[in-house]
Amino acid sequence: MTMNETATLSSKFQISIPKAIRAAQHWEAGLTFAFIPKGTGVLLVPVPKRETLAGIAKGASPSDYRDRTDRT
Repeated sequence: MTMNETATLSSKFQISIPKAIRAAQHWEAGLTFAFIPKGTGVLLVPVPKRETLAGIAKGASPSDYRDRTDRT
């Protein structure tokens, strides 16, 4: 994957993601994305499905965490 992959915004404000990018990221049709403003650009991040997040914090301890009252 190289940085020279480009796409053009259509008159309907749509962009097709280049095939090389889709293949490298294993993105399939129907995937939902979040657009995150970053400086003068935008990050395009796939939104994970709830099922894939199950067990992600397994073994995490709720003790010794910081919350707003700990801030100075």
